Amino acid sequence: MWGRGTDLGFWVVMLMGEGFGRFDDCGDLIEQGDVDGVRAMFSGAHEAEVAEKLSWMDERQVWYVLGVLDGEDAADVFGYFDVELQVRLASGAHRQMMAKLLEAMDHDDRVDLVQRLDAKVRERLLPLVARADREDIRRLATYERGTSGAIMSSDYAMVRPSMTAGDAIEKLREEAPDKETIYYVYVVDEARKLIGFVALKDLILGRPNQRIDELMKGDVISVNLKTDQEETVGLIEKYDLIALPVVDDAGMLVGIVTYDDAMDVMRQEQTEDMEKFMAIGGGHELSTYLKTGSVQHFNKRVYWIVALAALELVSGVVIHHFEGTLATLVILALYMPMITDTGGNTGSQSATVVIRAMALGEVKADWWGMLRVFWKEFRVSVMMAVVLMVLSFGKVLFLSHSAVLPMGFSFWQIGVVISLALGMQAVSATMIGAMLPMLAAKAKLDPAVVASPALTTVVDITGLLIYFLTARMMLGV
Repeated sequence: MWGRGTDLGFWVVMLMGEGFGRFDDCGDLIEQGDVDGVRAMFSGAHEAEVAEKLSWMDERQVWYVLGVLDGEDAADVFGYFDVELQVRLASGAHRQMMAKLLEAMDHDDRVDLVQRLDAKVRERLLPLVARADREDIRRLATYERGTSGAIMSSDYAMVRPSMTAGDAIEKLREEAPDKETIYYVYVVDEARKLIGFVALKDLILGRPNQRIDELMKGDVISVNLKTDQEETVGLIEKYDLIALPVVDDAGMLVGIVTYDDAMDVMRQEQTEDMEKFMAIGGGHELSTYLKTGSVQHFNKRVYWIVALAALELVSGVVIHHFEGTLATLVILALYMPMITDTGGNTGSQSATVVIRAMALGEVKADWWGMLRVFWKEFRVSVMMAVVLMVLSFGKVLFLSHSAVLPMGFSFWQIGVVISLALGMQAVSATMIGAMLPMLAAKAKLDPAVVASPALTTVVDITGLLIYFLTARMMLGV
């Protein structure tokens, strides 16, 4: 009955208690062609619940349900599908239905979908879309990805400053069904230049004959079409906005970025940073783990892993170079993992806090910002180094006292060498972890790329060099 939708993921969801209850008979009703039954089953359900149920079903069944639902409801359900499913459905044979869905979808969501489609699919699909919607899609698709223009919607409410509150409310009553949000109404002049905004609450509470220019707020916060989407999301979060207007270089209002779109961007940026932080390459889409194919997971991970494995060969070269030192004092080999692990941990900690500080705008990747971070992390690293040196010295004396040492060496000497090397490793790894992201940002690279596994590999190499050089200089081996 479930056809292509039957897989381990579905049964995992069911067994975890996240089944769909009232929708359990949906497949039977679809096979029976019971239109009224299917419509009644999904009536009153939230679009997200319907989309979650349909996402585990056969594509034929998905199209059947979308065809049964009203146009607006079907578009809302479609909007909750994962990107992969949206692309797969849009690339199928139901082009007429897909065109209707595009016309009813939120403007920013449909542009994002169209941009992901194959060129041949777009050529077949767009001519079926109404001309006004088709032109809107093409216009929004011209904006560069990662900018405010790429995530904005052209569904917004606007009024003239000379209108009265009563006239504005009547206008909104007529246009509201076609607008994504009307809680903020934007005030534009004859050239569509943004001059202010008025909240729906103020319109309702104002006198019917009161002019808009008396009610509006002129200090409107806006962004340019080319503004980075992260900066846009930051403004929405900072000022607790429901929507943020987007203007062109001439100050003309061209769209809005709503808070739900800001949340999507935030999730995408977090996913991208987290995956880059763990050396996962490729695209960083908001797809679910179970619905992403094994080959796709492999492709996103293998290149960095192979590169880091090759870089780790340098560690082998370092160990081989100091092979004589290890042969003389085998006890040094026992503490090598402690040296490398400490470097990786302290380096990752400092990289994490610095990257977060840069993301929140607390520090900038300029020379003054780097100096401030360097001094702060240096003080932190010294304090950690002192604690680690004391612990490692005690560990050597009390846990390795039964080890056999060559003539002329004492546990006190070994303890001093190991604790000193560990302290220097903690300081150096912390500073590397703090400085590498800032240097990357200053070079216009993504700071997350140099973090975690890549950083760990680098501090492993430097840690081994510090360890063996310290032993050679202090013990003469």
